[in-house]
Amino acid sequence: MSRAETQPPRRQPAPQHAAHDRLTPSPPAGGQPRVYREVLDYWSAHKPQLLADYTCARRSFLAWCLPQEALALSAGEVLAILRERFGADVDKAVTGVVPSPVARQADGNWLTRSNVIGINVRTLGSFWKVLPYLLTVPASWDAVHLLPIWEPGVIGSLYGVSSWEINGEFFSAELAAELTDLNTVERQLRFVTNMIHLMGRPVGLDVIPHTDRFSQIALAQPWCFEWLQREDLTLIDHGDHLIPRVEQVIYEWLRVRGPAVQTSVPESPGTLFYELSKTERTLLLFGPADDKALRDERRGELVGQLYGYGYEPVPATMAPPFRGLSIDPDTRYTDADGRVWRDYRITEPQAMSRVFGPLTRYRLYRGRGDSSWALDFSQPVPEVWDYIAECYAETCAAYGFDFMRGDMSHVQMRPGGVPAAIDDYYDILGFVKRRVCERCKAPFFAYFAESFLAARDVFGYGEEIDHLEASQADAVLGDLQSEATGTPEFMRRVRWYLDLARTRGCTPSFTIITGDKDDPRFDEFYRAGNAARYFAALFLTDIPSYVALGFETRDVRMQPAPNEYYTKLYVFQEQGESNTYPSKAVHGPYRWNTNGAQFAALTRIRVFAESILPEIRGRRTRLLIAPDAEHGSPVMAWTQDAARPEYLFIVNFGTDRDSGSFGVPVVSGEHSRERGSERPASALELLFSTELGAGAPDAGESAGKPAVEPRSERIGHNGYHYRLENLRPGVAQVYRYCY
Repeated sequence: MSRAETQPPRRQPAPQHAAHDRLTPSPPAGGQPRVYREVLDYWSAHKPQLLADYTCARRSFLAWCLPQEALALSAGEVLAILRERFGADVDKAVTGVVPSPVARQADGNWLTRSNVIGINVRTLGSFWKVLPYLLTVPASWDAVHLLPIWEPGVIGSLYGVSSWEINGEFFSAELAAELTDLNTVERQLRFVTNMIHLMGRPVGLDVIPHTDRFSQIALAQPWCFEWLQREDLTLIDHGDHLIPRVEQVIYEWLRVRGPAVQTSVPESPGTLFYELSKTERTLLLFGPADDKALRDERRGELVGQLYGYGYEPVPATMAPPFRGLSIDPDTRYTDADGRVWRDYRITEPQAMSRVFGPLTRYRLYRGRGDSSWALDFSQPVPEVWDYIAECYAETCAAYGFDFMRGDMSHVQMRPGGVPAAIDDYYDILGFVKRRVCERCKAPFFAYFAESFLAARDVFGYGEEIDHLEASQADAVLGDLQSEATGTPEFMRRVRWYLDLARTRGCTPSFTIITGDKDDPRFDEFYRAGNAARYFAALFLTDIPSYVALGFETRDVRMQPAPNEYYTKLYVFQEQGESNTYPSKAVHGPYRWNTNGAQFAALTRIRVFAESILPEIRGRRTRLLIAPDAEHGSPVMAWTQDAARPEYLFIVNFGTDRDSGSFGVPVVSGEHSRERGSERPASALELLFSTELGAGAPDAGESAGKPAVEPRSERIGHNGYHYRLENLRPGVAQVYRYCY
């Protein structure tokens, strides 16, 4: 790979290593006001060459192609690009099965070294659009997480699942016109997962321990949920004994309303709920999968029937004391049919207590049988666990998913903490993982936990990492995305996560941004240091990382932008006159941000990474300089844990001051796990800097500030250190060890 592809030739002549490098033009490098336009012009001027670099496998992605440009390509154009790169395997992906790239892995440990990209399909519009977007994503982001894929409930939240039908809004008529075999959303999803496999990436789905409060799932399987009875502001009753009453009401409604298809009504509630399969029961109650209007109409009628008796599923809750609900007298909602609904609150709230009114939790354990809300953890409900696990196993088998993101895995219902003896019914997410491994004959199936590694007892059950290990999570999201780089808390977390990665069975992730943090409330975290985050996430090769779609062009904002610029706001389908925070309403499709400076900086990192990551992927790292929260030093340096490491990585996570001079410890074989008599490298040679030819400064700096020229000399050592003179805020560098 030539340096010409990561910095402009006017600043540094490009060494000519190969014919195709000599032919590849230099990328844009203008100041921040011009960079977005320069990127567009560069892509337009050099599109044939950049396309050829991808289709001929010289690059793993369309370098310098903005996501919005790739998404503007027609389905025919995208399919032509894919066929030129992958040949006849594209046609196999239409009707066959493309094996997972991790199918030969013995377990889910591969996820502990993966860089995951999260995609909210609603921001793209369809499953099909995932593929043109991925054309712009390098292979270094080697796993794809699709946010929830099922039909949402009444408020349109992707995490308020209504049924096990695939979300019809993700169907692409354009793709169906090009490939007539792909005439259903289910076939299109399978095609997309096949193609992601063909691109060399495993695919993950969300496993969600709750549903929409009045989902088709809850109404067709009332025994899987907890129920209460309410009359306006009075909670009349709650407990497992309500389930037969709810079943009787549903059964009587079915007798009067009639089945949704031409068949007879079962002879009793017991036959309906405990002898029919879930597919037969859902069809009888609501209708065929391809008639969503009928299913929604009948579901609404059934909700009205239950409302008349005061029956409601218990809302989901988070944090201690986990139980005990009362009605909030200060809120009331009137729906289109004139029904009045109430919010709930925890009777003895603590710091993290929260009620999720639109959601209902699964009934994993029986109640104690008294007037309290307490659960009896010694009495799991195996049929509920089996129902949940089988539904997810069926989905994974049908569409070829390779890992799960366990939603709300920080919500653990045992305030006593992890028990001394852990049985099969300790945690529903771990239970689902095991069932998928067994049912799909997929020992490689992995579990990525959506948990924030809060301090001890914040969620009321001791150390989160203990819970995650007990639930067999392979990797965990962590919470680096909730701090600006350079703060003491950010540096403390980085160091702690690296320690956990070496001492515990669940590996924390270097998370850049998640879909739920791409929200106006978190703009302050992403005003500076974005290239530093991205750099560390890629080159810390023995821990996982996570980034959400849209980060590559995310604008720097001092005030909230319209909601259409945030992916978080497309998790919901809120209505309202205002489309600016705190309103969650959106008035149209997702609008891509236009931070060309960030896109250019990250693209240079991506292109450079292609040249060295194959050598060091998955290798253990050795920390040489730890970020120091106590003394305010944001510099971090690491290398490979080897007798003769190849590369040194250095980053200044700070945002407001230079590092000054500092020493990087000399590495020799005697300090490595790979013991030997190797002498340390004689010098360091600078290979890459995010500052060289960056084209745009960090937020708040002068747009006209020139890029730093690369040093031509080598940096020697004094027997103990290599002395570096300075590293500017947010800058990251890579050196080669010269032996």
